[in-house]
Amino acid sequence: MHPLTDWTIDPVPLVLCLAAAGLYAAGMRRLAHRGRRWSRSRAASFFAGTVVLLVATQSFIGVYDQALFSLHVVQHVLLGIAGPFFLALGAPVTLALQASHRSTQVNLLRVIRSAPARFLTHPAVALGLFSATLFVLYFSPLYELSLRNAAVHGWVHLHFVVVGSLFFWVTIGLDPVANRVPHGARLLIVLITVPFHAFLGLALLTGSHPLAESFYATVVRPVASAPIDDQRTGAAIMWMVGDAFGLIAALIVAQQWFRHEERRSHRLDRALDRDMMAAEGRDEETAST
Repeated sequence: MHPLTDWTIDPVPLVLCLAAAGLYAAGMRRLAHRGRRWSRSRAASFFAGTVVLLVATQSFIGVYDQALFSLHVVQHVLLGIAGPFFLALGAPVTLALQASHRSTQVNLLRVIRSAPARFLTHPAVALGLFSATLFVLYFSPLYELSLRNAAVHGWVHLHFVVVGSLFFWVTIGLDPVANRVPHGARLLIVLITVPFHAFLGLALLTGSHPLAESFYATVVRPVASAPIDDQRTGAAIMWMVGDAFGLIAALIVAQQWFRHEERRSHRLDRALDRDMMAAEGRDEETAST
């Protein structure tokens, strides 16, 4: 296995990632033509997310993800957590709303406020999909089926990206969402995912038999490690990286909460100052009469 040379071309994710990056760049250019500057940090975050997705699917990770469980887990973390994490912080929906024409803005807002969107962006639904996906995949025949069937394999990858993007859109995202909950609830939702990754990692780490054992018995492995040892390596990666991203997301939500309260405090102070000035003006008028 040669990480620097063993790369492939997976056309579907390649086209989707390049299209997403191209549309984002076009939105930035349209704003620039209107004399408005888009946040560089948001742009960097979104493009970083697309690069993460490309590395997950086009690099040696995508080449050997079916041969090594540990690389499958790395790919899962990139597709379902790291990539969506950066994409959400890029605020692509906000960019689309600001850069598009009025009719497109109306249609986008109509989609965001639609019944399906309200259901999917409900915090319980987003959390349930994000957490249950892992357990359904690894504790059902779906995982081995995805290894043997290319179409199922591709749909699982797409599901990872969609569910991860949905979760981070609801929790740390900067875009408008139909079911925006208070920062305290968002912080709790993010922290709940930490024990989920720990529990799943521990279950896989302590297992005595590898997942998809019959499949891995027929695969030529690029490294000399037993499937059960490779599974334990992947379980440790899932545990540590999943918890790390959960804690990072919690810190981001906490920072957003602090800034929100700070802005709210400033607005209240300004309103209080205006009320005091108006009261003083009325007192002066009364005294002059």
